[in-house]
Amino acid sequence: MTIMFYALIGVILVLVLGALCWRWTSRRRQLPCPAWLAWFLENPVVESIAGAQTLLDRIGLQTGEQGLDVGCGPGRLSIPAALRVGPTGSITALDIQPAMLARLEKAMGRAGVRNIVPRLCDISLDPELPSDSVDRAWLVTVLGEIPDWTAALKNLYRILRPGGTLSITEVLGDPHYQTRGTVLRLCTNAGFEPSQYWRTFLAFTQNFTRPM
Repeated sequence: MTIMFYALIGVILVLVLGALCWRWTSRRRQLPCPAWLAWFLENPVVESIAGAQTLLDRIGLQTGEQGLDVGCGPGRLSIPAALRVGPTGSITALDIQPAMLARLEKAMGRAGVRNIVPRLCDISLDPELPSDSVDRAWLVTVLGEIPDWTAALKNLYRILRPGGTLSITEVLGDPHYQTRGTVLRLCTNAGFEPSQYWRTFLAFTQNFTRPM
């Protein structure tokens, strides 16, 4: 029993140390969740903590709108978002990993969805996305994966239409987790105005508006 107890403590310490190392390194270079861990983003536990439909309700996505899924991964939100905006709307799905976008494209085929535009790019660097072109943008457990927060949020401010919504969700336990205070500071410094806020025991969503 004693050996098992110490072994369990050892495993926990290794996991915590690994998460801290990952978090520290991600502030100096991009370390997104690798594609082979996509199952970690799409499972019943994650869905119970931060369900896709719940998050889309908070984002406020409506039929016919243009959405931007930053760090889309395998499409956990992109697919239901595309169904929600319908054929008169579209979703641009950004990721820096070709393997994640390949998973998204397979999911699009299975769901019969055609109004998603997968795009391989870094939101901090890409100047090609049109200004004032998106109604709503969201980052779900993604903000902490971006080393250059200032550039990323400046780009998002430019891309969003005046009056548009930026929604940021953070889940406790994610190695890249950012506190609400950090999220508020970064986004208000970029010019966004805080709006709706939701919190559960393990996650929160903070919305912002680009002023008119």
